[in-house]
Amino acid sequence: MYPDTLHILLAEDDQDDRMLFTNVFDEVKMNHMLHICEDGLSLMKYLQNTEEIPHILFLDLNMPQKSGIDCLKEIKNDPRLKDITIAIYSSFSIPSTIEQTFVLGANVYIKKPNDVESLRKILTEIIYINWQYIADGLNKENFMMNY
Repeated sequence: MYPDTLHILLAEDDQDDRMLFTNVFDEVKMNHMLHICEDGLSLMKYLQNTEEIPHILFLDLNMPQKSGIDCLKEIKNDPRLKDITIAIYSSFSIPSTIEQTFVLGANVYIKKPNDVESLRKILTEIIYINWQYIADGLNKENFMMNY
């Protein structure tokens, strides 16, 4: 169960996607704090320098300076960060990439939806998931969420 305020971190280089994500989260009826990093280097710098570890990280894969895959590897290899819930948030749906993120320890893979309503539905579902249940029963069949 999450605390009263859900600390959400978004790593996304596309300005339009960041704005859409922010607007949808502003409509979700949940206390939250959203922090945004615009590339992989700023994400890792933020994580290394913050005392408040996010509850969930929405991680784009195709970012400049440091890819989401590289960030995922670093996060999962850092004892302080390894337990962050990571939702891959990408326009790619290449099976080998999905498999790679699964093997590296991401919690869920979300293909970026094309419309606001689908994004609202998937983000609402993601923040209300009981992650302990998902982690116990995680397999490739329930790893990718696609709307």
